[in-house]
Amino acid sequence: MSGRPARGLSGRRVLVTGASGTFGRHLGAALNAAGAQVVGLDLHARPDDAVPVLGCDLTEPAAVPTAVQAAVDRLGGLDLLINNAGVGGPAPAELPPDEVVRQQLEVNLLAAWRTTAAALPALLTAHGRVIFVASRMAVLPLPLAAAYGVSKRALVAYADALRHEVGTHVGVSVIYPSMVASPIHDSTAEAGLSLRGVSRPEPVDGVVAAILRAATARRAPRDVATTRRGRLEMAVGRHAPALADRLVRRTLAARLAAGDLDAAPLAAGMLRRHRDPGH
Repeated sequence: MSGRPARGLSGRRVLVTGASGTFGRHLGAALNAAGAQVVGLDLHARPDDAVPVLGCDLTEPAAVPTAVQAAVDRLGGLDLLINNAGVGGPAPAELPPDEVVRQQLEVNLLAAWRTTAAALPALLTAHGRVIFVASRMAVLPLPLAAAYGVSKRALVAYADALRHEVGTHVGVSVIYPSMVASPIHDSTAEAGLSLRGVSRPEPVDGVVAAILRAATARRAPRDVATTRRGRLEMAVGRHAPALADRLVRRTLAARLAAGDLDAAPLAAGMLRRHRDPGH
């Protein structure tokens, strides 16, 4: 990883993807308040905001290099890229992949890959840093959300490969938030698959603080949990996966027994197997 001493945020040139989302808006405000020069990328442009946002569909391969270059030109270089854009949605692993799955892979993985590749020349020049906002589900996957877990685990694998390739000149960090109240969970809740009782909510400010700590640490940290509980869950998921599986199965069985998923069509297979284990 990059061993250059970290500077404070004042004057640092920062690009944030998903800048209009829950994390993105809070990140932009915190970076701006700390004196950083910030430009955001999101689907719809907001050029006159305190943190200007350039419009870009990150799932369009041809659009990303142009938008990233426009942001770099506006900033006069690039010290920090925060790959924050992400989408969620229900996707049982037992069903064939559909448009929901494709979108999550496109946004959560490939968009970050494209953006990073486009930003790397500027980051290499500045000996900068790139931060990926992943998810605790990259380490501790949950049922009925296969696409999200797969895309975030793949994002971590991409970050690991990138670190091997450019880590002598660019710091690479991954942040692992848990559930934060935001519209990303709306489609899952609408499908009757609320994360209630499965994932403990945490405040968005804590996630933002973890990202800023990674950005300003003397050496770019490899993996950053956003809470003490998160560090424990990551340790269990990585070092005791069989135990993690048992904990998830026990929690799921309790939810199924309580009828929490009775109204969720996507959980029909699990409900049937739970109630009739012989078939």
